Amino acid sequence: MRIGIACPYSWDVPGGVGVHIRDLAEELLRRGHDVGVVAPSEAKSPIPDYLTATGSAISIPYNGSIARLAFGPRVNREVRAWLRGGGFDVVHVHEPFVPSVSMLALMSAECPVVSTFHTAMDRSRAFEVFTPVLRPVLEKIQARIAVSQEARRTAVQYLGGDAFVIPNGVYTRQFVEAARDGRFTGTPDRPTLGFLGRIDEPRKGLPVVARAFPAVREALPSVRLFVAGRGDIDEARRLFGPHAEAVEFLGGVSDADKAALLSSVDVYLAPNTGGESFGIILVEAMSAGSFVVASDIPAFRAVLGNGAFGSQFANEDSDGLADAVVKAIGDPARRASVTASAQEEAGRYDWHTVASQIYAVYETAVRTAGMEVED
Repeated sequence: MRIGIACPYSWDVPGGVGVHIRDLAEELLRRGHDVGVVAPSEAKSPIPDYLTATGSAISIPYNGSIARLAFGPRVNREVRAWLRGGGFDVVHVHEPFVPSVSMLALMSAECPVVSTFHTAMDRSRAFEVFTPVLRPVLEKIQARIAVSQEARRTAVQYLGGDAFVIPNGVYTRQFVEAARDGRFTGTPDRPTLGFLGRIDEPRKGLPVVARAFPAVREALPSVRLFVAGRGDIDEARRLFGPHAEAVEFLGGVSDADKAALLSSVDVYLAPNTGGESFGIILVEAMSAGSFVVASDIPAFRAVLGNGAFGSQFANEDSDGLADAVVKAIGDPARRASVTASAQEEAGRYDWHTVASQIYAVYETAVRTAGMEVED
């Protein structure tokens, strides 16, 4: 099948959606499909052969974060040229609500269209304003995918209808097979904790960790915390005050170092306060064999089976976070039992399963449109 995939966010600094699209495209290519991706990119560094870059993106606040998007006449011309040249049997647009490449691809596509909704939010003024205007365009979508029940709820709230719930995929093998790294490995006398996420985005929860850390150190004086993620390290260090002496800020890390970190720390912290529709980092940590302590936002409850595959605390409750960490470190037998179950559960998010589910939706969209495709 000839498959076009539209990514709304900059390819140059990929977040969760970008990584999802990259991995999906490469999995479909491995299966013998003809895949093309279009995304904002300045293309200053080498880009994969399957990517068509539409040029630089601009940064705008979106859903509690900063999104790098591309829109306008020039970008629209690039997208239309990509569609004409691709001859796609199906086009898969991600986040079609976002004013960027995916929306432009949806507007111009003449073949069956599948959309994926990644975002979960209770209320969006932008969605409320633009949905009536965009509804005729959004009706071109033959089939919808949501990465979680929370994302599905958002899509249904603004569009009506329904969506297939297919989670984000993870190449679990790289985390399952990641070797423990002595830099991050804890001992009974000196346990280690890990955090990964942009350190200057409050919704990722680092301030919650900072408020909890004094209580954690009081109970576990030799504990070490590793913080990985881009952002202002000096400002983040100030959040911890005198307790910063027990925190190591790693900055942005490679995929290999991320896997090593997750496979080595005793407890992985996921204190995100909202704006998450799925917990892909939780699945990665579970695959790596790390015990997860996470906030009880709906997306995380779903991945952790309401606490069956980790521990959860009330959202933004730093005392609850500290208590959960201390209890987890103090009960290694429970940690071992839970992480074994969690690692098995993470297998259902592997790309081998998820890509097959997505491809089945492509086939549904093509059938709905009454088209014939040669595999």
